[in-house]
Amino acid sequence: MSEKPRVGVYVCHCGINIAATVNVEEVVEFASRLPGVTVVRNYAYMCSDPGQQLVREDIENENLNRIVVASCSPRMHEITFRRTLQDAGLNPYYLEMANIREHCSWVHPDSEEATPKAKKLVSAAVSKARMLEPLEEKEVDSERTAMVIGGGIAGIQSALDIADAGYQVYLVEKSPSVGGRMAQLDKTFPTLDCSACIMTPKMVDVANHPNIELMTYSEVEEVNGFIGNFEVKVRKKARYVDIDKCNGCGECADNCRVKNRIPNEFDANVGKRSAIYLPFPQAVPAKFTVDPDHCLYLTKGKCGKGPKCQEVCGTGAIDFEQQDEEVEVKVGAIIVATGFDTFDPSNKPEYGYQDYPNVITGLEMERLVAASGPTGGELLIGEGENARKPKKVAFIQCVGSRDASVGNEYCSRVCCMYTAKQAHLIKEKIPDAEVTVYYMDVRAFGKGFEEFYDRVRREGIRYIRGNPSEIFKKDDKLIVKVEDTLTATPREDEADLVVLAVGLEPRQDARGVIDLLRLSQTSDRFFMEAHPKLYPVDTSTDGVFLAGCAQGPKDIPDTVAQAKGAAASAMIPLSRGKVKVEAQTAEVNEATCRGCGFCTEVCPYSAIELKTINWFGHEVNVAEVNEALCKGCGTCSAACLSNSIQPRSFRDSQIMPQIAALGVKS
Repeated sequence: MSEKPRVGVYVCHCGINIAATVNVEEVVEFASRLPGVTVVRNYAYMCSDPGQQLVREDIENENLNRIVVASCSPRMHEITFRRTLQDAGLNPYYLEMANIREHCSWVHPDSEEATPKAKKLVSAAVSKARMLEPLEEKEVDSERTAMVIGGGIAGIQSALDIADAGYQVYLVEKSPSVGGRMAQLDKTFPTLDCSACIMTPKMVDVANHPNIELMTYSEVEEVNGFIGNFEVKVRKKARYVDIDKCNGCGECADNCRVKNRIPNEFDANVGKRSAIYLPFPQAVPAKFTVDPDHCLYLTKGKCGKGPKCQEVCGTGAIDFEQQDEEVEVKVGAIIVATGFDTFDPSNKPEYGYQDYPNVITGLEMERLVAASGPTGGELLIGEGENARKPKKVAFIQCVGSRDASVGNEYCSRVCCMYTAKQAHLIKEKIPDAEVTVYYMDVRAFGKGFEEFYDRVRREGIRYIRGNPSEIFKKDDKLIVKVEDTLTATPREDEADLVVLAVGLEPRQDARGVIDLLRLSQTSDRFFMEAHPKLYPVDTSTDGVFLAGCAQGPKDIPDTVAQAKGAAASAMIPLSRGKVKVEAQTAEVNEATCRGCGFCTEVCPYSAIELKTINWFGHEVNVAEVNEALCKGCGTCSAACLSNSIQPRSFRDSQIMPQIAALGVKS
């Protein structure tokens, strides 16, 4: 080491978060005796301006060249103190943090345990700080375009915000139309606005915006690169319809030989569609699509004397020779807005969802009461001449939410309110209907939610606190078996129709998105944000952001708010035109590298490749790190058989003294 370490140690009280358990004065006195330590100070809040000013002044006055801050997690304030060092003219990577809050004071209520541990943590940090080396951050150019994956309200809002700021956006949606789940709703709570009336203008804006390239019926297949320079392959699936020629007249669907015989996914499978279809009347783009799994011509090679749809199409838009198309684009940032799936109530067999046609889900109810739904908004049970309006309707809340037995311990946040909304709509359509809601707790947390809940109860909706244990049939009635937990009374209530308020779950194809973008999941299986409070839209992959229910259950206002936040975050690298590259990357010692390739296999960021070099007249393979992709995680170092690859700032020569200071045998 070229210069003698002069270490400054700064111990934070963090109010009473640390000081209530750790004897700060003892830690200060202990640190002052450590080798290489020049200055030791303590302050109530080191992250405050006065606390940072202490560090800056000591660097200048005491000629400090290493800094140790004993405070909270580096996730909270490492960037803060790096900037402090930089402001004082010191390399920002001459900083080491000792976490004496989360790792010490918060987990040890006894001062006699916490204080000695804090001393060891500070000693370890000083030992490592003495061995730190200067690192330099690099900058690379950034593409000024973005990609949004998912065309629901979250994806649409994100795309519009970025496009309105003047940047090019690729909006990728796997279904034939944008709109997502919101397009399936009849009304929105608590204002009872028409969902389509709110959504359709935004869908049209996305399709017509000059800065947005809309890629419906498309999927992202491969993502390479890093923040500012992502290379994305998108597969545009064959619609077998030329969208430039299709005028959306619908003659093809009306004349399809399998007309109205296929369950309609948009109608939650309660309605039927043809093999060539428009997902819903307000679909954008308003172009038809051939279902390759049900089209007779595509599955069997023949459709009568010839495809009837092709015969009646006046514009010649139907093209059965059409093939999938692969498109490659470069983008600077990616927003993931892939939405959610609803819980499958078949996993709660006691509710009889698979056994009784009069037991339906909340989404199925939504399509039945919607004017654009399969019944034109008329709520009927039974078929044909036996169809009738239900007189007794029961709602069961928390189906697939707050339920450890199905692996979903979280609250889905929207079920209480969409149940109240649907109960209101039933009373509106069938004023003399008896509507009962069985609930565990009512969570009306949003703006206007409590008032709407009170309104629904005044309309005569009966709320019974109890989680039904079983639904069975008796004669022509459904029986809901439940205990009223407020009165400790067992009940068996009759119902003509039971609606299961199913919760929100991560999409079944979430694993594919995780693999593409190297994302993480929380315990509830939704995508994990970088920090739940400070970075709620960022992810562990720089340049990739989250919006909407892909990150966790939320209602429409919260979804739109997060989408706007994700758009704002994504625009930072786009507006700068440059992005910083991680300085704490792995480094290869080519002299000892065996070229075995183990590091390339285990690297979670695909940041390492083998290259061929000339070594004293012989061609040999050695590992090479792409510093733009590397995150310095150290996985490669752990796998290396020859100890030839080490992450900067976490080399063995820096970690071993740290371990020794803790009194742990290496």
